[in-house]
Amino acid sequence: MIGGDREGPHAGASTGGPIPGARQVTAPAGGLDVAGVGVSFGGLVALEDVSLRVPPGSVVGVIGPNGAGKTTLFNIICGFVRAGSGSMTWEGRSFRPRPHDLAERGIARTLQGVGLFAGLSVVENVMVGAGAHARAGFASALLGLPRSDRDERRLRAEAMTVLDELGVAGSAEQLPGALPYPLQKRVALARALVARPRLLLLDEPAGGLGGEDMDALGALVRSLPERVGGGCSVLLVEHHMDLVMSVCDQVVVLDFGRRVATGTPAEVQADPAVTEAYLGAEVPAA
Repeated sequence: MIGGDREGPHAGASTGGPIPGARQVTAPAGGLDVAGVGVSFGGLVALEDVSLRVPPGSVVGVIGPNGAGKTTLFNIICGFVRAGSGSMTWEGRSFRPRPHDLAERGIARTLQGVGLFAGLSVVENVMVGAGAHARAGFASALLGLPRSDRDERRLRAEAMTVLDELGVAGSAEQLPGALPYPLQKRVALARALVARPRLLLLDEPAGGLGGEDMDALGALVRSLPERVGGGCSVLLVEHHMDLVMSVCDQVVVLDFGRRVATGTPAEVQADPAVTEAYLGAEVPAA
């Protein structure tokens, strides 16, 4: 059984063992470390003493019932919410995130929806994600100088490369609203990947997808740590358990703002604390 950091019968979390047939991930220095994070909104405790680690080259899932604190945790990592306690490190350094600095720090995030700009074409939406790598300044772009033109061509080429990788290059000049929802989700993912992140935060990427599209998404997520041109670690929040259990190296379970279990997918599935969190009833250990 895997325990969590809740005091009582579930104390003493395990780091988990290998998943049969899965990619084996070591825990080298670096990556993201979240240690003892907590936050309250008024008198409501949203997160309490939550810790997790996303080593380089890994896929880590965060699951839990509605209201467990998953999105709040993402918002703290992105700097949209300031933690009241705890600390974070990113790539071995103390990390106090600010949303406008994330891309330069090598972190990208997708939204629960798609968040695309309706008035921009698909390729222009993806180029927005590459803005952190633009070389021409605002003045060059405003004056239409040659350096700005070269920069735009380079960013467009980078955007097209990622769209092609995700199978959406044929829709590059269309407006996103003209695409089926699963393709819009791919465009949103392309916009995140074109920023060349070393850590990708995926917030419910399977929402609104059917079985076939979900299988394709799972294969893509599993490939991201070894992606050609620069792999990235993944921190995934998702309600579809089949997807989480098939793609993640480690899974963290939240309930009422606290971490109740952590381990490999097989270990988490066998933990009575997880069943209790989802079903709301105490389940005796076998």
